[in-house]
Amino acid sequence: MSSQILSQTVTAIKRREMLDGAKATLPLIVGAIPFGIIFGTLAGPSGLSAWGALAMSVIVFAGSAQFIALGLMAAGAAIPVIIATTFVVNLRHILYAANLVPKVRHLPQRWRLMMAFGLTDETFAAVSNRFLLQENTTHAHWFYLGSWLAMYSNWVLCTGLGIGLGELFPDMTHWGLDFAMSVTFIGMVVPYLKSKPMWGAVIVAAAMAMATLGLPHKLGLMVAAICGISTGLSMHLLLKRNSAQEPSHE
Repeated sequence: MSSQILSQTVTAIKRREMLDGAKATLPLIVGAIPFGIIFGTLAGPSGLSAWGALAMSVIVFAGSAQFIALGLMAAGAAIPVIIATTFVVNLRHILYAANLVPKVRHLPQRWRLMMAFGLTDETFAAVSNRFLLQENTTHAHWFYLGSWLAMYSNWVLCTGLGIGLGELFPDMTHWGLDFAMSVTFIGMVVPYLKSKPMWGAVIVAAAMAMATLGLPHKLGLMVAAICGISTGLSMHLLLKRNSAQEPSHE
């Protein structure tokens, strides 16, 4: 009887974690909706069939990479160029994964594969507080699953919606809806601006992103990310060392 009660309790915890993960992702989904719709509307004019666009969202599930691939396809770029460019753009996911690995390395491979596929900017932002700031992460992978399912279903649904609307309103791409994604990314960063190292990381990354805008294959993105991380980490270590030395002067 006690084992049955324990099983029901664990099941309830898993459900609550999934629901909390989906709830934490909702604000980011609102910003991603126009992004997904625009991708669907661009598919036809870029030479990609409706089924091809839908399959890309189902299989690739990477907004920025899909937009870049679409643009390169429209420009007639070779397949190796498209693969290399999208690979570089998605290198930032290595930084996300490096943060999560210590918390998930104990999970079965099927879970880690799911988490690798579902890792996006929005999901990482949504699950960071759960994995990195809370000590008990026993069931946190269910939180991740809830976040991923919410984001994934929204992306595929909005792609389909965009394909349909693109046929009805061919000029939708000129409505300026893409501003929503910029607002979403700003909304992902602002809650973390609570310390000097974070401010330093963001300011340096932003400055480097502007300075390296002309680099090919979006390499400036990685340069900016590495410079921002290096600055934030250096400031964090410096402040930590100064804090440790203060008692010795008293």
